[in-house]
Amino acid sequence: MLSLLLLALLPPLPQQPEASPAPEPAPNVTTVFTSGTDGYDTFRIPAIVRATNGDLLAFAEGRREGRGDAGDIDLVLRRSQDGGVTWSPLQVVWDDDDNTCGNPCPVVDRKSGAVLLLSTHNLGKDHEKQIIAGESEGTRTVWLLRSDDAGSTWEPAREITTTAKAPDWTWYATGPGAGIQLEHGEHAGRLVVPCDHIEAESKRYLSHVIWSDDGGATWQLGGSSPQDKVNECEVVECSDGSLLLNMRNYDRAQHARQVCISDDGGHTFRDQRHDPTLIEPICQASIRRILWPDGDRPGLIAFSNPAHAKKRANLTLRLSRDDGATWFSSQVLYAGGAAYSCLIALPGADPATPEIGCLFEADGYRRIDLARVPAPSTQR
Repeated sequence: MLSLLLLALLPPLPQQPEASPAPEPAPNVTTVFTSGTDGYDTFRIPAIVRATNGDLLAFAEGRREGRGDAGDIDLVLRRSQDGGVTWSPLQVVWDDDDNTCGNPCPVVDRKSGAVLLLSTHNLGKDHEKQIIAGESEGTRTVWLLRSDDAGSTWEPAREITTTAKAPDWTWYATGPGAGIQLEHGEHAGRLVVPCDHIEAESKRYLSHVIWSDDGGATWQLGGSSPQDKVNECEVVECSDGSLLLNMRNYDRAQHARQVCISDDGGHTFRDQRHDPTLIEPICQASIRRILWPDGDRPGLIAFSNPAHAKKRANLTLRLSRDDGATWFSSQVLYAGGAAYSCLIALPGADPATPEIGCLFEADGYRRIDLARVPAPSTQR
């Protein structure tokens, strides 16, 4: 009894704090393009793919005269053969004098190994407002560049406007970002490239896709978003074979991205809506499949954008295990000024947990950096 009384008089033991979740690993960041070098005022519009030989190919617009979207703009490339640690000297892929070669949107055909680079072109003296109003000397045209040696050499740019753009469209953009090759279902092997356009009469701006079933030899115009007030977009294949189109949003009823779905390989799209989690300041974004479901392991889709309602800052990586229905993880990759980005799945030490790469515009368009982080465990 005495021992019980003594115990009662003792001060209570301090409560042990609950274990905090392990902090997200800091991204490994490497600068790929630095504005003001190699004869270019500014590098913008990043895109990245992994060639079948394992090389990383990072594309951008090299803007010679300034940061503007018109003028003398070339398509340029840097290569990494060590997973993004070091990068080759600058390679010019397409230079058409003082005209605009822009909006790089590459996709790799796994069957042939070809790298297909979709792009747009316009006269350097024609500006976007003039093209939209029909007051420009020329218009926006759609082009294909092809490499069969992992980007070392390129065939001359070939125009595909007649099959990739409707006659009554004015403005047109491929990507920006990267295309995909479908892996499941009746359209497996199809190359799908996200695009956007503006209609001449209505001035509606919509997202759409183009696709190729013959390894990039020919291209067809696919479906458009059911509603307007969207443009720059990327596409991802869901685990059920449907396609999710994730779009830049101009309907400011919600400061968030819009999405829609295709059940037929990109021929048509349905069920357009906002995704309230994906806050945005009106900017391009990227979405990419990192892992497919495998047995009890769920798949993994990544999304990146400047997660801020009003300004291009706070570049954030989000992850989903349910095809983008919900986002279970959020990590800030760069808290400062950041804009366009392009995601890529990279091999990791463990095949079940790859790295996620994010090529993005940083620090007021002064640099394009590659951030690499390990994908989290996908076990539920």
